[in-house]
Amino acid sequence: MAVKNLADLLAEGVEGRGVLVRCDLNVPLDENGAVTDTGRIDASVPTLKALSDAGAKVIVTAHLGRPKGGPEPKYSLAPVAKVLAEKLGRHVQLAGDVVGTDALARAEGLTDGDVLLLENIRFDPRETSKDDAERQALAAGLAELVGTDGAFVSDGFGVVHRKQASVYDVAKLLPRYAGTLVAAEVKVLGQLAKAGERPYAVVLGGSKVSDKLAVIENLAGKADSLIIGGGMCFTFLAAQGLTVGTSLLQEEMIDTCRRLLEEYGDVIHLPVDVVVASEFKADSAPETVAVKDIPAAKMGLDIGPESVARFTALLSNARTIFWNGPMGVFEFPAFAAGTKGVAEAIIGATAKGAFSVVGGGDSAAAVRQLGLAENGFSHISTGGGASLEYLEGKTLPGIEILS
Repeated sequence: MAVKNLADLLAEGVEGRGVLVRCDLNVPLDENGAVTDTGRIDASVPTLKALSDAGAKVIVTAHLGRPKGGPEPKYSLAPVAKVLAEKLGRHVQLAGDVVGTDALARAEGLTDGDVLLLENIRFDPRETSKDDAERQALAAGLAELVGTDGAFVSDGFGVVHRKQASVYDVAKLLPRYAGTLVAAEVKVLGQLAKAGERPYAVVLGGSKVSDKLAVIENLAGKADSLIIGGGMCFTFLAAQGLTVGTSLLQEEMIDTCRRLLEEYGDVIHLPVDVVVASEFKADSAPETVAVKDIPAAKMGLDIGPESVARFTALLSNARTIFWNGPMGVFEFPAFAAGTKGVAEAIIGATAKGAFSVVGGGDSAAAVRQLGLAENGFSHISTGGGASLEYLEGKTLPGIEILS
């Protein structure tokens, strides 16, 4: 059975109907509680606006951060409601609870086109419970909010790899549809999973090899080049017998990296120079050294300019590119050049006709923080973990339940 999408729901008619939408609004906040990156909110607007404009009574559920089993004021969705209202150009109510008396009262009072945002779904511990009955009870409460003729739209791609009440269980209780965002993500990642047009280049960064091991193993056999940077490159360099100073190192993964290099040595490309410093601080003095010359008392915090040049050459003729994970500590200006250089190389390849996908998470945040044009890439995913698991070949519960 094919997955129904937003167009199908709109064709059936939503005027006067309650529609529950699971969005991914897990955005970063500063110390004052203000949203610092609106990317995920922006990505949710098309589906919410289409439903509101068509006269649906829209109820949005989402999470923020990782509250520990109950309400925590610092994780309230209040700042998100404010930004969402600005983006939609209409008032967005915020319920004081998840499925409690305030949420019920507000849901009953909605008129056509209204938008209600429920408080952080993870304030209710049943959302992430391993007990099926607990999750199903919360799902029943969510379904009650939209009534007997309600519908469910899954539009939070960043959470579809989770078997949670607002992602999976509620989809069993209501007519279910993929939102604009989820449908687009699945289509794009499906192209990548099939390797698309060649040459196919994969760029992986971030801190830990263990986080990316499954995707490395799944894509190394499909890609023409697999570029590795970020903190994870030092475990690979150690597997080559190099000393990496005080750089991030997963000693338990060295043998695994050695095996990967033996199997896919013609595909895997590592940095040839790195930018090191004495401490993990923004104001640490940067020094560029060859990977064979990393000082014992220093740590690598970025790839060096020669590595950027080599990786740029590899990317310049690629026709399909997947990038997940920064090349260094891009949050510190002195150690952002590697990430920016590789991102600009991908933008350059895209301008020449390559199909490029940024795999969400820190990579998407880096694009925005470094002031790079988002439309310079073919697609920027909103779900880092979900996109990786999809490319690992795993079944995503939130997608599976839609069909």
